Amino acid sequence: MSTVLESPPGAKAPAKRLVLKGVMQAPVTPLHDDFSVDYDGLAKMVDFHVRNGAPAIAWPHHKAESPNLTLEERKQGAEVLIRTVAKRVPVSIFAAALSEEDALDIARHAERAGADMLLAISPYCRRPSQEEIFHSIVRIGTHTSLPVLTYNSPWRNGEGVEFTSDLVARLIERLPNYIGMKDASFHSEKFLEISRVALDMRPGFSIIMGVEHLLASYPLGACGSFSSCGAIAPNLCNRFFAALEANDWPGARACQYKITKLYRLFKDQYPSSLKGAMINMGRSVGPTRPPLPTATKERVEFLCRRLEELDIIGTEPHGW
Repeated sequence: MSTVLESPPGAKAPAKRLVLKGVMQAPVTPLHDDFSVDYDGLAKMVDFHVRNGAPAIAWPHHKAESPNLTLEERKQGAEVLIRTVAKRVPVSIFAAALSEEDALDIARHAERAGADMLLAISPYCRRPSQEEIFHSIVRIGTHTSLPVLTYNSPWRNGEGVEFTSDLVARLIERLPNYIGMKDASFHSEKFLEISRVALDMRPGFSIIMGVEHLLASYPLGACGSFSSCGAIAPNLCNRFFAALEANDWPGARACQYKITKLYRLFKDQYPSSLKGAMINMGRSVGPTRPPLPTATKERVEFLCRRLEELDIIGTEPHGW
């Protein structure tokens, strides 16, 4: 179920063809004890992901504390990410911001810095109408020649941004560089309709699950997921997708159940629990920036016990 992306008409030719498939990694943001961004740590972590089989890197999603990062931090982090990956796998930069002008600024910077694609969403401090979302994404998509993914996130605080199948169809008709969606709707009926419409109109359209629930969506057209669990268990993530590609449904189910248990651990006190679990794998990435809490010593110890029960500690890489 690989998706090969060609240059949209009028766009700059990419250095190489992009293939989106598999359990792609969306890293956290390492911080120093004073809550400043640890760019050396970010480079180390991204290189770890690529060396351990990540088929693409996407940053900074919400697990990377993007709402709490300044524009300058996001730009500098994107440059570190792109330079470290060095075209070994595709890099996606999240262009979301509360201000659409800031989103455009991030998008233009990402293109100059050498990103392979953008992830875009309409400003999400309230629930925008379908027409508002359409014009927002068109504005971003026509200000860059990069391929654009959209982020379907209707649930966030009751004020999310929902992409219906009708909206997806309009965007495909309008934007030649609209090539995929990160779907975090958790709604199988709506997902199926988006998949049906998008893949019929644009056969190479990439539908990437926003969380770890890939087993049910893969046969319906999803090409992969943006993962949190890869920060802890890259071997499990790679084994999971290999089972899906081989139509090994018993093996895929076993991996999905284990990954779901891991994700539930991180979802509680997210993303501090994810950072806390990384400590147990020898990959400390510092605190979580306020107002988000940092995992306590007791929380880290609880996560360690759960990782041991799930047989993660002894089967996954330690350190960088």
